[in-house]
Amino acid sequence: MDVADASQGLGEPRLLETIDKLVELNIGDTVALPQLLVVGDQSRTLVSNIDVSIIPSKGASKEDAARLQSWRKSGLTSLDPEEFTQIFTEVHQLMGIGGSASSAQKSFSDDVLKIEVSGPDQQHLSVVDVPGIFRKVTEGVTSKDDIANVRAMVERYMDNPRSIILAVVSANVDIANQEILDLAERYDPNGQRTLGVLTKPDLIDRGAEGPVLALMQGTAHKLNLGWCMVKNPGQEDLARKDGFDRHSSEKSFFKSQAPWSTLDEDRLGVHSLRLRLVELLTEMVRSEFSHVRSDVRESLKSFEKRLKALGPSRETNEQQRKCLLDLATRFQAISTKAIEAQYSGDDAFDLNPTLKLATAVINRNESFSNDVWHKGHTVEFKRELEAGETPSEDEDTSEQEVKPYATRQHSSPDELDGFLFDEPIQPSAEGGIMEWLSNVYLGARGFEIGTFNASLVPIMWKQQSTKWDNLALGYISDIVSICHGYISDLLKEICVDDRIRINLLAAMTDKLMERYKRAIDQTHFILHVERDPLTLNHYFADNMEKCNQRRMQALLATKSFFDKEYKCEVVKVTDLQHVGHMGNLQHTIQTLHDILKSYYKVARKRFVDNVCMQAADRHLIRGPDTAVKVFSPSFVSDLTEEQLERIAGEDVSTKRKRADLTRQVETLKRAMDLLVV
Repeated sequence: MDVADASQGLGEPRLLETIDKLVELNIGDTVALPQLLVVGDQSRTLVSNIDVSIIPSKGASKEDAARLQSWRKSGLTSLDPEEFTQIFTEVHQLMGIGGSASSAQKSFSDDVLKIEVSGPDQQHLSVVDVPGIFRKVTEGVTSKDDIANVRAMVERYMDNPRSIILAVVSANVDIANQEILDLAERYDPNGQRTLGVLTKPDLIDRGAEGPVLALMQGTAHKLNLGWCMVKNPGQEDLARKDGFDRHSSEKSFFKSQAPWSTLDEDRLGVHSLRLRLVELLTEMVRSEFSHVRSDVRESLKSFEKRLKALGPSRETNEQQRKCLLDLATRFQAISTKAIEAQYSGDDAFDLNPTLKLATAVINRNESFSNDVWHKGHTVEFKRELEAGETPSEDEDTSEQEVKPYATRQHSSPDELDGFLFDEPIQPSAEGGIMEWLSNVYLGARGFEIGTFNASLVPIMWKQQSTKWDNLALGYISDIVSICHGYISDLLKEICVDDRIRINLLAAMTDKLMERYKRAIDQTHFILHVERDPLTLNHYFADNMEKCNQRRMQALLATKSFFDKEYKCEVVKVTDLQHVGHMGNLQHTIQTLHDILKSYYKVARKRFVDNVCMQAADRHLIRGPDTAVKVFSPSFVSDLTEEQLERIAGEDVSTKRKRADLTRQVETLKRAMDLLVV
């Protein structure tokens, strides 16, 4: 097939132009684009008709990118050596490429120099020509770093699965010494996208053509895309003034020189190579175009998601205040549901169960009440006798605790370590309560007859309720920990920016600590008030009466018998005088026990309610000015401009990331517009 005929109808200009425009948008580092990649060593020469602009690298700053994109050489009809040298000098200056390895400037750049040839007879063909790999440092020109940088650049391009690798090698050099072929095999192990290009066939020693011929015929180092051969003009040819025709000279060489004249014509010469490249590129673009579109779409979604994760821009105080107001509004909306246990009202509760504030608090309230009832007394109260059970001193001895009991159920946040209380309660005193009361009474009685000193009850009460301090302070410390953990976890849930969250929590610390201290101080106040026994609750008298009734009932049961006539348990009147007989000391101790136990029942309920309501609920959870309500729109409205900047202002890293993501999103949107074909 004649080259001129073969070129007709080849290629899909619209698709190829679209890919070229995507390359200009510099999305190649984000999405693999179909491309022809020329690789080889530095001794290769592969010349094409040329033309000129710069595509900035992905890592270029906004200012550098604008500066490079603004430079352009257009309207050129030809490029003679002097003009080409001048252009390259300008390009080197723009890219910051120095003339020597010793200079402060770099020797290579990731910016792309775009050289374009256009005209009615030109085919649509784009080629990426990367620097040639070299292994030795040239004194004053290149460095060891340049060797590594060039190699990394070449490998980065070759790693693109949609690139067609043009492995350019010199025909006059042993194929085993061609490092570029090893790299091609690494990134294209099956040889599916590598086209070999042999140059300098005129420099092969006569009689040494065999290995090269084997490559061209596909019997050695076989590539799926095969091998092509070109002959480039020498320096003498380029220096001729008589209108040297490069293509005619090349064509004449391959027709007249054996063994090249025996090879297929469509594998020889620049015209054939160009045709082959257009064919390969067109096929690659056609097969990969829909995949490129899908990749661009997915990349756009990914970058938009990452940009959204940064939240709205926060460069100005107005933007910063709006950001915090939105967070505060969301915080209070969730907190209202958390306090009311309306957990179905927001998905946040499903994602983070620790946000179920009401449940955590009520569970701790209940365990606090149980602890005060079962473990709050210094000595276990005497067990009430069942009907028919005989009193015994052995019954006064309670089962002893064997180790201290922890008053905390939640660990303290690190930032509150040392501020909260964490002391266990000690085991109860050995011996029964009656023995303990006797010791206290005998150690403090006076000349009373038939009664006891009024100061005994407060003394006994203070000793019997000593554990309340640790239980109450442990409880309120747990509620503070629950509350603080809730605030921290909710901020993590609604604020994706760690910097804002950390700064915001720091700005709230003083107000939070103030409310935590109020709750703890209120607990101390309640404990102080409860130290002096006092009650007007009628249940105290009821409890006293019940103690007497139950004890008497148990004693009478020992004298009762079943009356067949009345069909019930009865007691003889004469037996009543023998029931419940006590000495003065025993009677006094029993009375003290009943008073202390009856008052404990009344005071315990009041104490637990007061601590839960006045200390925890009012200052931390549901009061008008609780810790949960600190972060509110009014809190944000009171922040100064300096505070806004410190809390919500974007740091340099975030600003740079936002600008980069915004640029990526805009570029990918433009790419999607191009891909709608």
